[in-house]
Amino acid sequence: MLTRHRWDSVIDFSKAVDAPIITSFAIGPGTRDSKGIWKPDQALEVISATRKAGGRIVAAEFMNEPDLPAIGGAPAGYDAAAFAHDFQVFRAFMRQAAPNVMILGPGTMGRSPDDSAFFLASASGIDAVSYHFYGALSERCAGGHTADISLSDEWLARTEKTFAFYAALRDRAAAGKPIWLTETAEAACGGDRWSATFLDSFRYLDQLGRLARSGVQVVMHNTLVASDYGLLDEMTLVPRPNYWAALLWRQLMGTVVLDPGLPVQRGLHVYAHCQRRISGAVALLIINNDPQTSHELILPNSSMRFTLDAGTLQDVAVRLNGAALAVEGSDQLPKLAGVPANAGSIRFAPATITFLAVPDAGNRNCT
Repeated sequence: MLTRHRWDSVIDFSKAVDAPIITSFAIGPGTRDSKGIWKPDQALEVISATRKAGGRIVAAEFMNEPDLPAIGGAPAGYDAAAFAHDFQVFRAFMRQAAPNVMILGPGTMGRSPDDSAFFLASASGIDAVSYHFYGALSERCAGGHTADISLSDEWLARTEKTFAFYAALRDRAAAGKPIWLTETAEAACGGDRWSATFLDSFRYLDQLGRLARSGVQVVMHNTLVASDYGLLDEMTLVPRPNYWAALLWRQLMGTVVLDPGLPVQRGLHVYAHCQRRISGAVALLIINNDPQTSHELILPNSSMRFTLDAGTLQDVAVRLNGAALAVEGSDQLPKLAGVPANAGSIRFAPATITFLAVPDAGNRNCT
């Protein structure tokens, strides 16, 4: 049961970090009438409480993962036809109760005919396509993959297959609508043990680069503080490697995506964006997923270098340009400072992740 106190805490956190809320709504027995039809009265309670507390919901899915309906408490036999009926009730309600809130859908995670059916059931009523992606099930849910695949090109490219599935459906039934990845992490069911280590930062940042290049506007990582895939340790709140990866991405990589002029290749995954907040500047993300061999790039401009590495790939601590990253006194984040890199050949050591900020690139697309 979602209590008012718990939801107030969500709103307080949202305000504190200046992050508006995206949510879905309950669809279990307590939200349905005697015929099993979804009623919006509980959703209205959430919307009204949010508004009263000064919170801001900017987007909403009807339900979480309709392709796994039992998890959300949907009635037995819940299918795309039932979802279509419920979704129409939901959309009409939202347009009246919260007309400024974007409607997302379908919020599914698979690539089956059923997932296509759920998509088509909601496509005409959404403002943006939302989907979920995990490369595998975690070991706690009997997943069979192991850490030794985590640097492979095949593993890193899995995110593109699920994106392509939903992009094709979007082009078929919701042309022109943006695509958001509203839930993702290393593996479903809480992630594997190594998702809390530097090893998973290759997956995380490579996924951000690939999906940005494909036009995905939003990527939401599961979770901030819970289980092995949390960005913070849930007991100590100490940042894990993926937290630092996300922070560097946010500080350096802007929303304008550029062509790096290089295809993704073993040991040299290169992504280029306009640098955030600096006119004409470019930021590069270079991932060397080769655990044994260094690789090089030749740049015509000098840059500031930010290289992430760790003592071992499954360390829970990460280093920036050789110095360990950690919060300082009173939980203050350290300054993430780069080191100068001259124009010309730049070498990237095995199993490292590097951001390059090029302030004098003079790129006319980066205004």
